Amino acid sequence: MKMTFTKKLLLGFSLLSFGIYGIIYACGDYGYDPSFGSNYTPETFVDKSYSPLFLSQDMFYGVGHDNEHNSRFNDEIVQDWTSYLEGSLDSINVRYFLLESSANEIAQLQAFYTTQKSNATSLKWAKKIDINNVKLNSFISFLALSKKIEKVSVNIEESWSDEPLPEKKFYNPQLLKTFENKYYTTSDAFLKNRYWFQVLKAHFYSGDFVNTLAFFQKTENTVPKNTLYYRGLAYVAGVNYKNKRFALSNYQYSQVFDHCPSMRMVAAYCFHPQEQSDWNQSLAMAKTNEEKAALWAIHGYYGNEEKAIEKITDLHANSEHLDYLLTRLINNQETKLSDNFNEKTVFENKKQVKADVNQSVLTLVSRIANSNVTKPYMWRMACGYLETLNGNYDQAEINFEKAENQMPKTSLSKNQLRLLRFVNNLSKIDEIDETKENTIIKDLKWLYSELPSNEESVFRYQNASSWSKSYLSALYRAKNNFIMSELFVSKPDFYKNENNLQLMKTFLMNKNLSEMEKIGASIYYINLKDINQFQAVRATFDNQIQIAIEFMQQTDSLQNAVLLGNPFNGSIKDCHDCDHAAYQKIKYTHIDFLNKIKLMQDNLTNGLDVYNNNMLLGNAFYNITHFGNARLFYQSKIELPNSPEYNCKQAKMYYQKALESAINLEQIAKCNYMLAKCERNDFYNQRALLYENPWDAESDDINFREWKGFKLLKNQCSSTKFYQDVIRECGYFKTYLMQQ
Repeated sequence: MKMTFTKKLLLGFSLLSFGIYGIIYACGDYGYDPSFGSNYTPETFVDKSYSPLFLSQDMFYGVGHDNEHNSRFNDEIVQDWTSYLEGSLDSINVRYFLLESSANEIAQLQAFYTTQKSNATSLKWAKKIDINNVKLNSFISFLALSKKIEKVSVNIEESWSDEPLPEKKFYNPQLLKTFENKYYTTSDAFLKNRYWFQVLKAHFYSGDFVNTLAFFQKTENTVPKNTLYYRGLAYVAGVNYKNKRFALSNYQYSQVFDHCPSMRMVAAYCFHPQEQSDWNQSLAMAKTNEEKAALWAIHGYYGNEEKAIEKITDLHANSEHLDYLLTRLINNQETKLSDNFNEKTVFENKKQVKADVNQSVLTLVSRIANSNVTKPYMWRMACGYLETLNGNYDQAEINFEKAENQMPKTSLSKNQLRLLRFVNNLSKIDEIDETKENTIIKDLKWLYSELPSNEESVFRYQNASSWSKSYLSALYRAKNNFIMSELFVSKPDFYKNENNLQLMKTFLMNKNLSEMEKIGASIYYINLKDINQFQAVRATFDNQIQIAIEFMQQTDSLQNAVLLGNPFNGSIKDCHDCDHAAYQKIKYTHIDFLNKIKLMQDNLTNGLDVYNNNMLLGNAFYNITHFGNARLFYQSKIELPNSPEYNCKQAKMYYQKALESAINLEQIAKCNYMLAKCERNDFYNQRALLYENPWDAESDDINFREWKGFKLLKNQCSSTKFYQDVIRECGYFKTYLMQQ
């Protein structure tokens, strides 16, 4: 039976030349992040070393891929050497020599120690440090040798390709012999440990896997079980994997996972049973229950967290690995939950959520929460959350109370508990009234206002915020309180109803709102000036300019927004950027624009300059449509009903009136062309409505039409200068002429 570890299939990866481990890259699907659908923050109680293994659609949570191959141990190495040097070199300079200095600089210092002859580099450092310190001499000597291996062990260039990086091998028998001599002859335990690792590393990168294994087996019992040992064990595990000794390799990687937190991401990636049989062999190799628990801990990352948790609690109930597996178990449960407050009632949604909860998971978490587990508060909190989802609100609160009495009083843990309690308390409410509102008001203010302004980067409160708004909106809708329902979740068609609009304006002008109403108003993205702007724009498209002016005057600063192009200019081609970049003697604000329209309409009423005023008004109404240079005018928080921004009706009316009052061919030519633009826009708007996907309209066979305005322009105005301007600027018209 093949064992499936499906996350492996999500990867394109770049490995070191021998296919062991290296820089690991996810294939690039970053669309889903469980934190956005989760109320349970895994960082609350789990050690940071496990964070890459938290549930994620990427290979590794938070990072996507392992990008720490070159830097994973930097801080630890700097700290170790700083302690060893006992003050002869501070940590800043230790870091410099280890990570930043060039091989040439180290070689120059080594030359000084070997020959006792000063050079430029030794003289420079002699001014800063005691260059004759014995331990410093040993440090530089070690670096001079180890930097030669770094040429193959460190990846200078990263790659997002799924092709392997070019193979790099270490081949320097003399240097290898030098390392071995240093290891066997030095009496300094600190240096001996590091030379041991360099010997193993040199064998590995030379491709001499026989001696890699032989050296490790010969010396492993003499080496302290520190980070260097487990780094070496990872090399050995990689060799065994290369040699198809999968069971042994996976067992060794589990030991790295268990004892070397900084390598948990690497060990989890490299762990890869091929068959059920070699997985069973790995388990058989485990000498203790703790070692078996470590194997199940990695297995749970790829497979069934619930089964892994059951196995580990039977083997080693106090295993730290249970913590991260619990977070994956809960987060996985969250991904299975579904609700739809647009189509279902609160009761129906809670029924669905309860059906989505895996009852065996609840039973397992509850059992462990009541056992002798290391972090009972973590399990009780998780159990309480599952009880909430299961509809057992009183039992959930019992678990939360016990968790509160036991948990560490960190900011994150307190926030996590408060959030889960809030979810539980809101879930209790089946019908909203003032009494029940008062039970959640304080938490709503915390959730909607305090947390976003003082956000902990990892704390997952966003889902609870969104869910609670949907929940409350549904409760208010059930009581026919459509204003409160709209405040918590806005509906696209709300303002299509004039009664709704007037009720909302009245509500927003009310100075005596209840606390719950204040919360709703505070999170609502629309305010009074936005509604007035909406009414002003709607009246403008209906050509009710005086009414539009009165509403626009009530929009506070919105009326002073400046239009990007001159809305009274009529261009041959619709080029917004061109119009916006053109010199504008007058910059029109929204209110200036409406006042100017009103002035022109008054001029027409009085019979003044009829052609020009009609033409300018046609341009104005054209430019505030989607096709014009002033479409900023209609862009607001409230969507206009029936999409008047795509309708050139008012523009056509004024262009037609301009045509009727035209006194020469140039004027007639311009009117006909502007009418043709309106015809064209109307045609494409109507055609787009015939397609389920409007973009499909571009692929049909209808490319050009013989608009009435085009025919009149061609037949009546071919002698005009404007006609030649249109041919030069309008490729559409030029193509039309060529087809005649």
